[in-house]
Formats: sequence, structure tokens, C-alpha cells
Amino acid sequence: MKKYLIPMIAAGAALAFTITPALAQTTPPTSTAPAQSFTAPHHERHPAIRAAIRALEKAKEELKAADHDFGGHRAQALADCDKAMAQLKLALEYDKK
Repeated sequence: MKKYLIPMIAAGAALAFTITPALAQTTPPTSTAPAQSFTAPHHERHPAIRAAIRALEKAKEELKAADHDFGGHRAQALADCDKAMAQLKLALEYDKK
């Protein structure tokens, strides 16, 4: 399991850093249809983002519990996990607005 830890962290960080700019650059579609009655906005659950957060949390716990420091990379990996999780959580919060 430990041999998959660094690739999982890298995948989570890559997901966080690629999704955030994509979310920031999207523009809402314009509609030429006549206006309809107002309904409450629908917020998606974003299961992939939530799964990435859970994977990063698990990777962070495994890094903390490890008996070694991964050649001096543990501290940076923990910091990167925190940054990635923060960006993913911001993306979810942005969707609520």
C-alpha cells in the first residue's frame, strides 16, 4: 500500500490543480429560450472531487503514521496535500454560491 502513496498524492494534487483553473474559467451558457419561472439552483454533488478529498485525507494520515520520512519528502507531501484539499474544498464552496 505504501508504494502507492506517492502516486495517490500526486494524482490528487494534479486533479486539484487542473480542476480549479478549469472551474474558474468556465462561463455560464447563454440561453435564447424564453424566461421561465424561477426555481432554486441545483447544486451538483461532485463525487469525483469529494473522492479526491477523501483520498488526500487518507494519504495524509498514512504519511503522518509512516515510520520514515520518504527521503525527506514527507513534509512537502503533507503541505501539498493540505493545499490540494483546500483548493478542492474551495471549488465545492464556490458551487454553493
